[in-house]
Amino acid sequence: MILNMKSLRRTRKPAAGFSLVEMMVAVAIFLIIGGAAINLVSKHAPLASSAQNQAGLNIALRNAIAQMEIDVSNAGTGYYPGANIAEWPVGLTVVNGPQATACNSGTTYTANCFDTLNVIAVDTTTPLAHPSGATSNVSDSSATLFVMPADSTTVTDLAADFHKNDWVMVLASDGSKMAVVQLTQDGKVAGGKVNLNHNGTDKTTFETVWTDSSGVTHTGDPFWISAQHISTTNNKLGSTFSSNDWVLKLNPITYSVDLSVANNPRLIRTQGTNQDVVAEQIIGFRVGASVREGTADQPYNFYASGPSDLSGCTSNCGYENSWSQIRAVRISLIGRTPPNGDPTSKFRNSFDGGPYKIQGASVTINPRNLSMGDQTN
Repeated sequence: MILNMKSLRRTRKPAAGFSLVEMMVAVAIFLIIGGAAINLVSKHAPLASSAQNQAGLNIALRNAIAQMEIDVSNAGTGYYPGANIAEWPVGLTVVNGPQATACNSGTTYTANCFDTLNVIAVDTTTPLAHPSGATSNVSDSSATLFVMPADSTTVTDLAADFHKNDWVMVLASDGSKMAVVQLTQDGKVAGGKVNLNHNGTDKTTFETVWTDSSGVTHTGDPFWISAQHISTTNNKLGSTFSSNDWVLKLNPITYSVDLSVANNPRLIRTQGTNQDVVAEQIIGFRVGASVREGTADQPYNFYASGPSDLSGCTSNCGYENSWSQIRAVRISLIGRTPPNGDPTSKFRNSFDGGPYKIQGASVTINPRNLSMGDQTN
């Protein structure tokens, strides 16, 4: 049989696939669409990051406020075992920074911008004790306080709970007076009693120099309870106590702003040797207080070192000399998103002109055990 080659060539189907031209057109379209998508994502990525940073900042501020609410609302608790004292002598103290006009240079802040809040808490792990003897004196100069356990704790075990640099409060059983001293030696047993050697309480001898977390040096006790900061005519400080009174080891809580990392001011909670970061990127921490005058609570004031309202002051009155009359505190906290955000952003906030977002939170806290007696006034 003879094949007709021309007939075979006419009936063969063309091969399937894309031509080179078609492939190049498809690649070009893909590149255009892909480039547009990448450009769109790159433009929205900073927005997503900014939203995430703001959400994180909001959560951090809420957590910080919640932690301070817990601590401050419990200020003054645990001083009197089994007793309900209507007016507690001290539960918290406030140290206001100078708040100079130029406390910050653009986005960099100094210690002058921030306040310090001290919650005077009792160390619940140390057994309670009583002053030894019918009359015990807490001297204005260096001295020794003799104490005895208030329960079945041995004097040896009690002495082991007190160490050099610990802070101790001696408190009258009726809340009428108190003394706060810092130990100069570890507790020791002598003559069947626990001997607590301490610094004096008088402002002329109580000259302990200390440096806060922001690097600022102060003179006097770091919690501002001693006579160094208290008017001699309006306080509950005393020097003579009886065997019915109480000796308590303190474990105060201090809130302050740490500036050791210049571009990240951090709100720090310090209690004993424990130091925890409560919130980062804090650029505002102000604490004000309302004090009790007679039967009325005074307006909130953010200037503790001003003259006391009890001295006749009627405007910008302070409360360093009236800390036993503090009835409530107002805390204002300002934070920022990380300052190393989008360097190309033209955004500038109206607070300090920085290229980041700002959020603020504030709360008014009533330390419940500092105002129990107000109902009867």
